[in-house]
Amino acid sequence: MAAPDRLWFTEDDEANTLLAADPFALLVGFALDQQITVQQAFQGPLRIKQRLGTLDPKKLAKTDLEPVFREKPAVHRFPGTMAARVQDLAAYVADEYGGDASRVWSDAKDGDDLTQRLAALPGFGDMKVRSMTAVLAKRFSVGVAKDVAPKHPTLGDVDSAQSLVDYQAAKRAYKAKLRSTSAR
Repeated sequence: MAAPDRLWFTEDDEANTLLAADPFALLVGFALDQQITVQQAFQGPLRIKQRLGTLDPKKLAKTDLEPVFREKPAVHRFPGTMAARVQDLAAYVADEYGGDASRVWSDAKDGDDLTQRLAALPGFGDMKVRSMTAVLAKRFSVGVAKDVAPKHPTLGDVDSAQSLVDYQAAKRAYKAKLRSTSAR
């Protein structure tokens, strides 16, 4: 698997590097990506690692994460709920994949199996699954992800700081268009 040296999902180079290097950090970023900006969500794994000294799923599964999430700056605007979600994700990865998050995709037989594996992760709904498959296909060259990755623009297309800005602007415009269409 060809891993990039960084993913451009935050303005923090250390966070971007961690997302590319640590598969569990990437999963945590996706789990946190709701009701906060992409940048805040994907900054979360680095904050957790800095505060706990680890992102080892086996250790996180047994740790009360809520104080870590509440420490300023907060990891998420809903620290209790999201701390529990990350702890559930850690426990799932520890139990199902021996703590090796990369096995979620490296052990997948095909695109359908990958989709099912991602959908089984705590906090991963359809949109996150599709976006994750795009990141795996386009940034990590995961073969089984290529068949199921969406064709429309996703975080998988973000390959620079500017492309993140462009992606977010397009996403806002798309949501505004949906709102105006549904208001009619």
